[in-house]
Amino acid sequence: MTASPSVTTLAAADDGSAPDCADYWLCQQVYEWSGAEWLAENARALIATPARILLIVVVAVLVRHLAHRAIRRLTDTTAVGPLPSILRARRLRATALGDGAEQLTARRTQRAEAIGSVLRSCASIVVLSIAVVLVLGELGINLAPILASAGVVGVALGFGAQNLVKDFIAGIGIILEDQYGVGDVVDLGEAGGTVEAVGLRITRLRDVNGVVWYARNGEILRVGNKSQGYAQVVIDMPVAHDTDLERCRTVLQEVADQMYAEEEWAGVLLAEPESLGVEMITAEGVVMRLQVRTTNADQWRVGRELRLRLKERFALEGIRTPVPLLSAAGTPAGAS
Repeated sequence: MTASPSVTTLAAADDGSAPDCADYWLCQQVYEWSGAEWLAENARALIATPARILLIVVVAVLVRHLAHRAIRRLTDTTAVGPLPSILRARRLRATALGDGAEQLTARRTQRAEAIGSVLRSCASIVVLSIAVVLVLGELGINLAPILASAGVVGVALGFGAQNLVKDFIAGIGIILEDQYGVGDVVDLGEAGGTVEAVGLRITRLRDVNGVVWYARNGEILRVGNKSQGYAQVVIDMPVAHDTDLERCRTVLQEVADQMYAEEEWAGVLLAEPESLGVEMITAEGVVMRLQVRTTNADQWRVGRELRLRLKERFALEGIRTPVPLLSAAGTPAGAS
């Protein structure tokens, strides 16, 4: 009659021919395969633990790779997209979208790269942290003191580096929300100019005088972006009180329409100009307003060109500018 396995195991244990860890299935398998008692007794430390650690590392690498791949596909989709219809000049051919499209594409690419870099770094840190904790657990290290110490260090850093954390969080928000990018002309309150670099902690910009300003992202409360999307060039032309205002309005419209019809400005002017008429009446004269929608990069060039043409046309039409008022002493206002 054949003895049961439990009886056989107990008998073998009493004879000293089986390892002490015979109740562990891996120990039994190793002993049956190798016959080495020391290897069977240390099967947990020599085989099971390294195998689990290796599995954790492999899974962590795989998860990190999949996360980076998903982030890369997401950022690539963000970087390559259709040009908004509001930025298309109506007379542009499909094969030539102008500088506005190129600038928008470059801006999207820069923003996608910045967002992708931040997201990949966050994904790597999260995956690595979880993997390290699991590996330490497999090595039998008590994680309670480590987690408690990490909590204390986190609280200390939270109190001691509040401004730094605030700057980083604000920088991430600026990048994700696309508030401004490199090359934009912005007004940050006390500082304004062209953005030269956007980091997670600071923003660097250069004003019209060449002065470089460094603004902490956490201290930026409001942003006026003069280069995002499109620009509205608003030109106010002062004229004398006795001017034929309807004729003046027609002249403004004709000058702007003539510029709009030229091929040189086809990729710059995004919509037909609008002569809005009287904007303001003052003691010196009447202010007439003209409005033109243009690409953000060419708004200053368009404004200068329009003012030059309007000045020349006003001189030909005999449209006079306001005469300065006389001061109480009988001299023109503002004269020394």
